[in-house]
Amino acid sequence: MGIYTRISRDDEGDSLGVARQQQDCERLADLRSWQAVKVYEDNDVSAFKRNVVREEFELMLKDLRAGLIDGIVAYDLDRLARQPKDLERLIEIFDERPRLEFATVTNDINLGSPDGRTMARIMVAFANKSSHDASRRIRRKHLELAQQGKDSGGPAPYGWRKDDRTKVDPEAAKAIRDAQREILAGVRIGTIRTRWQEQGLGNPREGTKRMAHHQVEHILTNPRLVGYRTYHGEILYGDDGHPVMGEWESINSLEEWEAVCAAVAERKQKHPGRSLARKYLLSGIARCGLCKTKIRGQINQRWKPESKAAKFSYQCSVVNGGCGKVGRTGEPVDRLIAQLVLEEQRARASVTGVPVEQRWSREAELEQVNEDIAQLVEAERTRQITVATLLQLLPAKERLRDELKLERARFYKEQRQAEAKGDTTKLSVDEFFGLPIERQQEIVLHSLSAVIIHPAGRGSRKFDPSLVEPVWR
Repeated sequence: MGIYTRISRDDEGDSLGVARQQQDCERLADLRSWQAVKVYEDNDVSAFKRNVVREEFELMLKDLRAGLIDGIVAYDLDRLARQPKDLERLIEIFDERPRLEFATVTNDINLGSPDGRTMARIMVAFANKSSHDASRRIRRKHLELAQQGKDSGGPAPYGWRKDDRTKVDPEAAKAIRDAQREILAGVRIGTIRTRWQEQGLGNPREGTKRMAHHQVEHILTNPRLVGYRTYHGEILYGDDGHPVMGEWESINSLEEWEAVCAAVAERKQKHPGRSLARKYLLSGIARCGLCKTKIRGQINQRWKPESKAAKFSYQCSVVNGGCGKVGRTGEPVDRLIAQLVLEEQRARASVTGVPVEQRWSREAELEQVNEDIAQLVEAERTRQITVATLLQLLPAKERLRDELKLERARFYKEQRQAEAKGDTTKLSVDEFFGLPIERQQEIVLHSLSAVIIHPAGRGSRKFDPSLVEPVWR
């Protein structure tokens, strides 16, 4: 005989519920002189949710059909099935093997008889309805909590303390804000994800080798960061047209959060589905002095740590459509270009200075539009205007509101990007190479449109800076 135990939720993770079921099932098997040879346990697994696979339940059906066990003992029928389709799969096996035994602790149902199957179908149908009713009540409760700005429980999102979801975790919050500044400065989410994985940040799931890209993106753009309450992944709005604010400490200001969200969205539009990863500073920037084809960085396969050989070089490659006649050791070229770019930007900063507007100038206009929308909705609710009138007036106001919010997000994105990129005039060459590669390239491209690498000639081994020609913007 096989014993099947299941419980939908085990919040403590101690498996006490399924252990009690197993004890009662073993007692029943002893009373009927059945020998229990295997226990199939689905702990903390729902039998109602359609997208959930119960691995032990599936194994039990497989063993039943193969004849490895001669029947099932369960605590209750609803431990086995809450979806009629699962019960029918079980009944089909009992049809194929009429001598199979079946028993539950709480009921006396015989799946081998027509009357027993009919009763089982009725009981599972009621259990299914009970689960539907409970699910509907839970959804309604969660919506009510969301409308009140209250938390719905569960594990604390990254950025908040595990013992108190309403309080910010200072260390995690700092990691989030640092990563957001990097995003605004041009660093890829993939770069941040790799560093977080190495440092153990971001609450990666136990056992995973690499954090998912969308997980890091969600952490950095989560509406919760600015205090907004969400429901089913969408920002929840109150009757006044304003977002519902949650009862927890925020990590970002509205301007900071909107700037990051706009930067992420803009990058997706510019580079849909294409990787922006770069290993070498001048990849895609350097060009061959003979054929003008873009030059790529190539690692020296013979290089080893502490050796004097070049780690990588820039080569004009025939594979990429080039002439294959120009190549240069990579490190001295990179240092030369970094030094020239930083000097040029220091010189430019000494003679120019552009004042930055601190606040978006149309904030009052957006507030007035939100107020107009709220007044229209309230007027329809109190029957001062009809639904038809509301639907005529509302779309134009909503379009204007959305346009203004997009303009505000872009304004603060540009402002925060400028702050995140910082003052490059104070960077040393060594500090420059300590930045992520995406940030290094952005600094270079701010001053240069290309770097022309001219052929060095035969027998020449000493680095000649005159053969590296920067093309200034």
